[in-house]
Amino acid sequence: MAMEYKHILTAVDGSREAEWALKKSVQIAKRDNAVLNLIYVVDTRSFTAMTKRVPDMNDEVFEYGKQLLNKYKEEAAAAGVSEVNVFVVPGSPNKVISRDYAKQVDADLIVCGAQGLNAVEHYLMGSVSQHIVSSSPCDVLVVRREKAED
Repeated sequence: MAMEYKHILTAVDGSREAEWALKKSVQIAKRDNAVLNLIYVVDTRSFTAMTKRVPDMNDEVFEYGKQLLNKYKEEAAAAGVSEVNVFVVPGSPNKVISRDYAKQVDADLIVCGAQGLNAVEHYLMGSVSQHIVSSSPCDVLVVRREKAED
């Protein structure tokens, strides 16, 4: 019997790797008739370090996340995924994805790219994908790159 997923949480940040993760999660959601939950986390740790203030939901960085997720939601729906939810939230991606939202959406699979946009943060604090793998309450698929068409 093949493993079927019912609630997929896909973390995106606008990077190429995140787009590959989105494509893979759309394939799985379509195959399993699963709910696809897309999350974009505004990392408030780096934001407050640069600006000395906490961003609010009307800041430009949140608008970017909303636009990105709406685009991805349309792509997933056009590909045949019947239910797509989007979340643009503040916080530490390491904690918000694997701890808070995985539980909130009852995720049985988290999909993420191997490396996102912030290479400096990766060097200083470790990879978000590594943290998700080590702290997730469910299966995790880390997408490294888009597979070339045969």
